[in-house]
Amino acid sequence: MKTAPVALLYQALPPPLIAGLRKDAKPGGYSDGGADIAFALRTAGVNVVTPTALPDPSKALDWVFPDTAEGIRGAGAAGATVLWANTVLFEGHPLETAMADFEIVGQLPAAMQAFDDKFETNQLLAEAGLPVARSFLLSGTAKENVCALADVEDAGALRGMSFPMIVKPVRGRGSQGVTLVESLGALRDAATTLIAAATFGDMLMVEEFLGGDEMTVTLMPPASPRPDGSRAPTHWALPPVYRFDQRSGVAPYNGDVPVTANSIAIAPERLLDPSIVAMIDSCVSAAALVDARTAIRIDCRADRHGLFKLFDLNMKPNMTGPGRPGREDQDCLSAIAARGKGWSYVDLLQSMLAAKWRLEPLEGA
Repeated sequence: MKTAPVALLYQALPPPLIAGLRKDAKPGGYSDGGADIAFALRTAGVNVVTPTALPDPSKALDWVFPDTAEGIRGAGAAGATVLWANTVLFEGHPLETAMADFEIVGQLPAAMQAFDDKFETNQLLAEAGLPVARSFLLSGTAKENVCALADVEDAGALRGMSFPMIVKPVRGRGSQGVTLVESLGALRDAATTLIAAATFGDMLMVEEFLGGDEMTVTLMPPASPRPDGSRAPTHWALPPVYRFDQRSGVAPYNGDVPVTANSIAIAPERLLDPSIVAMIDSCVSAAALVDARTAIRIDCRADRHGLFKLFDLNMKPNMTGPGRPGREDQDCLSAIAARGKGWSYVDLLQSMLAAKWRLEPLEGA
């Protein structure tokens, strides 16, 4: 069956500073995952457009176009009618002006910018009645609705938070910059170091530490067919993935430890556990609230009462997978979840591709 030509975009643009905050760029700009996606889809018979006529499976940049205006034009000139935005989007991103001319696999740029703010997103979810980890904003000096470093002890007590706690970037990526702190002194030291480095901007989040099981849930949009081929009326979830072997209470960065070494899809019988059912329902509601148009991932942990709370909604989850040489252990968390449902990596990708969307013209335009 002939398929619409697809081009993969990777992050070539430097991340912008948004209200004093920055999402640090991933080395390679997700070109590794983009190449994995492109290679797997082409192997499955999808018409994948590449920057070079004969891409080398071992060279990621042979398979992906930069997410610049020139890169997008190059993808179109090469014949692509679908752009898979395997990159971090934001308001003013070149993809915005291309959305009228291509079908898209990815989020709306404005939505990704808004919901990549972990604090504001968690506030939105909490206001909708979803269980979310308690947190507050921290900076070197006090600002409106932001605690000063000198007042951090009172801010935690006011919210019923006690040590240990988590200090992390507001617009972070993976576990980068995420630190478990056991005392007020450790919190101040970690926060001072992160603020001084300014890698993530001038503000941080302080979050309650949840000491129970850690799960991550991949959510798919209604337009993505389920493993049985049917389509759900709402967003839907793949089986949760259990995370283990955390380091100092934090899952290690996948660039240091492949997630295949510390993550496994939960056993089917656990899907009947009321706490798991409630967690999945909350994640499905969260996906709808942020209008997720492709796969997203939400990290959750149980508190001491066994209640799972959402703590990290990721609008751009890692999407690496096996296929290219030397990539056998590169299943991402979403691919592990898919295998728990009997899907291969490419099955997951094809379901994502089926949810491609086109920008609706404005009424009267």
